Amino acid sequence: MKTIQIKAEPFFELLKMKDTSMWEIFAQMIGEEEQELVFFNEKEEILFNYRLPTNIEKLQDDQKIFAKEYAEKLEAN
Repeated sequence: MKTIQIKAEPFFELLKMKDTSMWEIFAQMIGEEEQELVFFNEKEEILFNYRLPTNIEKLQDDQKIFAKEYAEKLEAN
């Protein structure tokens, strides 16, 4: 499995500037080999990681799960 390190703040700023969702970027990254995306903050601390699936169907399932969990967290706050 390949590991890709991503600095979270610049990544999400770029997405905002390009008006692109992270899921569109993830879809472009799908290949035969599984990849683990590790997101870091400016202090080089791990914020979260995501194992990119090898097919678009699983990515779409992950997106639905993420959206549901994110909405639940927003409601809790």
